[in-house]
Amino acid sequence: MYSSVDTIWVLLGAALVFFMQAGFAMVETGFTRAKNAGNIIMKNLMDFACGSLVFWIFGFGLMFAGSGKLIGGLDFFIQGNYGVEGGYPSWAYVIFQTVFCATAATIVSGAMAERTKFKSYLAYSIAISAFIYPISGHWIWGGGWLSQLGFIDFAGSTAVHMVGGVAALVGAKILGPRIGKYNKDGSANAIPGHNITVGALGVFILWFCWFGFNGCSTVSMTGDDNIILAGSVFVTTNIAAAAATVTTMIFTWVKYKKPDVSMTLNGSLAGLVAITAGCAVVNPVGACIIGIVAGIAVVVAIEFIDQKLKIDDPVGAIGVHGVCGAIGTILTGVFAVDGGLAYGGGSHLLGVQTLGVVAVIAWVVVTTTILFKAIDATLGLRVTEEEEVVGLDKLEHGLTSAYADFAKASTVRKLKTEAEKISVDKAVPVQLVSKSASLDVVASDIKLTKIEIITDQDKFKDLKDALNEIGIMGMTVSNVLGCGTQKGAPKYYRGIAVEMELHPKILIEIVVAKVPVQAVIDTAKEVLYTGNIGDGKIFVSSVDNAVKIRTGEEGVDALQYPEAKAN
Repeated sequence: MYSSVDTIWVLLGAALVFFMQAGFAMVETGFTRAKNAGNIIMKNLMDFACGSLVFWIFGFGLMFAGSGKLIGGLDFFIQGNYGVEGGYPSWAYVIFQTVFCATAATIVSGAMAERTKFKSYLAYSIAISAFIYPISGHWIWGGGWLSQLGFIDFAGSTAVHMVGGVAALVGAKILGPRIGKYNKDGSANAIPGHNITVGALGVFILWFCWFGFNGCSTVSMTGDDNIILAGSVFVTTNIAAAAATVTTMIFTWVKYKKPDVSMTLNGSLAGLVAITAGCAVVNPVGACIIGIVAGIAVVVAIEFIDQKLKIDDPVGAIGVHGVCGAIGTILTGVFAVDGGLAYGGGSHLLGVQTLGVVAVIAWVVVTTTILFKAIDATLGLRVTEEEEVVGLDKLEHGLTSAYADFAKASTVRKLKTEAEKISVDKAVPVQLVSKSASLDVVASDIKLTKIEIITDQDKFKDLKDALNEIGIMGMTVSNVLGCGTQKGAPKYYRGIAVEMELHPKILIEIVVAKVPVQAVIDTAKEVLYTGNIGDGKIFVSSVDNAVKIRTGEEGVDALQYPEAKAN
């Protein structure tokens, strides 16, 4: 006999944790470059699919079959019964544990993004799901030696997140940084993500799903105690995440003089990761303190890993999951209401928590080092320089762009063969209307001046109207990208100063003869000036001559329309 409420609760948790794959995919995609977006989506899809199969075939047994201190047992294709009488059936528990395994595997993807071979990614995802995660998971959740010591990791700060974070650290170190990440002197360059909005969506999805990750880990809603516990877990999870988010925002605001968007998003995840171990044993005050510590630690960790260790982690996975997973697990030994150091429980639980963190780190470092080195020696871990520069979407998957319908289609001009080409006289007929029949047309003595104006796109209409009022009858307009830096106003991305940043601009080119140059300059300045950085620039240069192709007129005559000459 099983409980319908408990079964639905476990299955609901499984569904929410599965949807975290979408959150991780959005965070990783948004925090990296557009040319790799399809590759990242594919990785987050396939690590779940492949991981589900190998965990069913092999990994689940290593984690839950048997009661050995170091390892579970062999239960190929899950033949045993792992349900709880009066609670949930075996298969409900199997899918619940499967989605947790997939989460550990997908964390690695972010730290190794934009330069990893797809086939190699599949290989190490399978290995993590098959034996690395299940064995350390057995120590914690399968009745192994850590659980026997009283180690507390309610929903997986260490079992899931720190395992993924440490594996990400080893993989990113062996893989090496992205091209252009570090200069010869070792200084780091910022490589901004292409879509912070998508990254933020991923964080919101993860925060929402974390209520299932932590809350549904009660695996029961039968009885008042479990009902109260589930509510408490929801509250501590949310408070820790909120406290970490606010702390990271304030910390980066003070440190960088501006509240850093991407780092604050990482702060939300840091709080969620850190509270996952102790969410069922701490009160809201303890959860708040854990969140505050995680909110500061994630910034310090990401900067240290990026700028001091020279390990390139595009999304901050190592800091968020590895560092904050360890911190949250250890702080459980301080703030657990029953047995925590802060509540008079002594140092025993804190010692057990610290021992568990160290042991799992050692296990993951050793096994993943062997794994990544073996993959590198056989399949090869990193893509070629050409593939990295062009983008993994195109050369790994044959995908021109993950955003093809959002890009303007360029007009392709068919080049004619030599036999098809037309002479320039026929292609561009010229009718001379000069008084002289001679082809030696002399330009006007009136000086021609070219004025180039670069400004924001939203100012173009006002500028065009103003120039028309002073007699400017023609101009060439181009959409361009501009880059530059402003002294005294540096911009930061994840703690690194952005040296050059491309922005969409409008380039207006005008050649004037009869309209005074200063009038054009004064008009442009009056329309464009706001006093803020980015108002634009004006360039003035002399023009030797101008030729109207249709008529052959030169000099000032080439700039005039028939109506203007008639007047």
